[in-house]
Amino acid sequence: MIMRAIQALVHGRVQGVFFRAYTRDKAHQLGLVGWVRNNPDGTVECHAQGADQVIEEFIRFLHHGSPSAHVDNVAIINVPVDSTLRDFRITY
Repeated sequence: MIMRAIQALVHGRVQGVFFRAYTRDKAHQLGLVGWVRNNPDGTVECHAQGADQVIEEFIRFLHHGSPSAHVDNVAIINVPVDSTLRDFRITY
């Protein structure tokens, strides 16, 4: 299995619409590890890692997010895998 890690920055109406909770739940459903957090500029940032094909599904989810969200743009970069991560959580 090919492991992949990404850092994503999500722009749009993504704070105050349960985006982080939906993201955490989707990551758990897909078996990913990492984190998601709100940024002071109104974006949501996340780090996710897992099997390459599962990461692709997660990226597709980020383009929609929670039902109340309105995603304008998702910027994705590949980053090194962090072997210390054991689950996916909301951070502050």
